[in-house]
Amino acid sequence: MRFSTILLGGLSLVAATPALAQDSGTETAPPSPITVSGSAAILTDYRLRGVSQTNKNASVQAALTIAHESGFYIGTFASNLAGWGTFGGANMELDGIAGYKHSYGTATVDAGVTWYTYPGGASETDVVEFFGRLSGTAGPATLTAGAYYAPKQTSLGNFSNTSYSRGQRWDNVYLTGDGAVGIPSTPITAKAHIGYSKGNPGLGPNGTSLSPTGSYWDWSLGADVAAYKNLTFNVSYIDTDITKSKAAYIQPNFSQYQTPGGASISDATVVFSLTAAF
Repeated sequence: MRFSTILLGGLSLVAATPALAQDSGTETAPPSPITVSGSAAILTDYRLRGVSQTNKNASVQAALTIAHESGFYIGTFASNLAGWGTFGGANMELDGIAGYKHSYGTATVDAGVTWYTYPGGASETDVVEFFGRLSGTAGPATLTAGAYYAPKQTSLGNFSNTSYSRGQRWDNVYLTGDGAVGIPSTPITAKAHIGYSKGNPGLGPNGTSLSPTGSYWDWSLGADVAAYKNLTFNVSYIDTDITKSKAAYIQPNFSQYQTPGGASISDATVVFSLTAAF
């Protein structure tokens, strides 16, 4: 049985628990120790670490998190895929997430694991990745440093025909820095991101890689606008330092519509999104 099936079943059971407690309690019952939150979003492109996962087309995404007052939580994320992001034929990404989040003074630590799954795709596509994030404030700004590590696994291996290490299991490292600052007297929050990836310099068993070209930088500048109640509009400029010469080694996979003459899926772009939170 796939991990994604087990995850969704578990989320359904946990989500039902607070409702049962409320039915049997009184009006003065204390708040539930479990909280449920989530979101649904529409984006003009799904960029994962600067690279389009939807062939530079629109994406519909959803997320759900169930958190306990102790700091432990589980969650899931889903998005449609196309082109490079299909991982052996899958047209959907479904992730399982488990972690622990706690604040110490003005600092917040968030650590856990993400299991990326691709229902309907080829075998050897799932990826397990551990993460750790540290957030704090500096004046009006919120700053976050993150480290993501995917241990050696076949789904990240180098299966390129020209590689000296064909078929080996690879690991992957991704380091990030993020900043956000609210603009006084406005509903706008300015945001900035930079990330560095290092891993498989070629193509994996299904023609993709978490670190195209072996190592590269991605960055973005954007802004959130609190549009209406639980609605947030975002606009972001996203780019990478992946050059055409570097991308040439992983063509035609690394181009729009997967044709040699197609536009690069890591070119600079502006992405718009609208998110509803609950």
